[in-house]
Amino acid sequence: MAYFLVLPTCAHSNVTVAAKALASALPDSIVFNPMADKDRAIDLISVGKNDDWFDLLIEKVNQLGKKNVVIQGIQPDEENLFLSAYNVELATSFNAQIVFAVANETGADKRLALAKQSFVGKTVYFAGVMGNEAAALANDLPALGTADDVNTAAIAKLADFATDRVSPAQFRAKMIETARNANKRIVLPEGSEPRTVRAAVICHEKQIARCVLLAPRAEVEAVAKEYQLTLPESLEIIDPATLVEKYVEPMCELRKSKGMTADEARKQLQDNVVLGTMMMAQNDVDGLVSGAVHTTANTIRPAFQLIKTVPDASIVSSIFFMLLPGQVVVYGDCAVNPNPTAEQLAEIAIQSANSAKAFGIEPRVAMISYSTIDSGNGPDVDLVIEATKLVREKRPDLLIDGPLQYDAAVTESVAKSKAPNSPVAGKATVFVFPSLTTGNCTYKAVQRNANVLSIGPMLQGLRKPVNDLSRGALMEDIVYTIALTAVQATQI
Repeated sequence: MAYFLVLPTCAHSNVTVAAKALASALPDSIVFNPMADKDRAIDLISVGKNDDWFDLLIEKVNQLGKKNVVIQGIQPDEENLFLSAYNVELATSFNAQIVFAVANETGADKRLALAKQSFVGKTVYFAGVMGNEAAALANDLPALGTADDVNTAAIAKLADFATDRVSPAQFRAKMIETARNANKRIVLPEGSEPRTVRAAVICHEKQIARCVLLAPRAEVEAVAKEYQLTLPESLEIIDPATLVEKYVEPMCELRKSKGMTADEARKQLQDNVVLGTMMMAQNDVDGLVSGAVHTTANTIRPAFQLIKTVPDASIVSSIFFMLLPGQVVVYGDCAVNPNPTAEQLAEIAIQSANSAKAFGIEPRVAMISYSTIDSGNGPDVDLVIEATKLVREKRPDLLIDGPLQYDAAVTESVAKSKAPNSPVAGKATVFVFPSLTTGNCTYKAVQRNANVLSIGPMLQGLRKPVNDLSRGALMEDIVYTIALTAVQATQI
């Protein structure tokens, strides 16, 4: 499916007419108006739920089932003065080719230049101009004709455009859709924690997953009352005290090599994370999400003991999906392994690439260091060099390069200077950090200073999905982590 966004450069540009003309020259096409339900858009945007609006638009467009979709940009008239500011996000959310609708009037070339400047710093694709050939030439853009006389040949070439970039809105929409179809049962050991309760309610309202809150019902109802929540009837609330005895014997069996006794099992099962992990070990639930008030160690230690790793995994590692403006990338390992060996770092890279692929992100793996190719030396650089070599031996099908500095991995101009022959530099989608210090600091710096949503950490290598939360997690983070866990449960 190819997307085109027709953007007006002034109030006199007729975006509706231009969009219809463009669609008429494209095979199997349709015009989509994001403002068809303007009241819904205003309701969501006015309360800060921009992401929900873009997710809704992506979902609607996916349901159209057309090869080419021409999206009408928002006309910057008096009624849509502020809404038109979201045209840039429309472009990046759909990874759309931008076609400017330019009126034949004095100063049209300068207004077109201003329109282009609004995308500085964004990765977008300028497909051309409809309506004013002179303005197109002045701005070095293809002229696609007018509404009355479209340049069919030039427009036909646009239909061949393809990108493997995945925008945050596309990633979220696909993850939610897959989670809904999976219909998995996810246990939440921190069952009366307010953010967790709110997230569980949303997951049931949106049918993302069947959540199980481990907490006395009175505690959950008190949270619901405080936050004015209506608890769905489908939301399971189970008092953990009623479940302990059910899992004493199975836990003793799983841990018999460690000399586990019934009394010790009963004692450990007082911990809701251990209890939830046993529910998963016995196939009573499909996944577990915890960490809003527990440390990472508290969340994953029971999984190491009771769930164990998949047969071909020697370690458990983690990734974050970083929803950068315009693109989703993967960071690993940012939560589990402090100082991995070269062999472990290679396995982290392979696990991270596999996870990226499973979630629709084409893996191009950058092994991050303070050196690019051969610009530096030392034990830390040697570690990354050896890990990269091991990945190439084990998985010759993967696009991987290293060592690469972060700027060389993400910026094409820097890549051309520092690593001109690299198949990854300048376009990496998976970033593997050499240590937990580097990875954890980087993801938090990007998350907080760039206001980027990070989903994870998602644990890799376990037989069943257990996922940790940051104790600073927002309610939205928990919702997406539950969705991610549900999707992961279909893949393991």
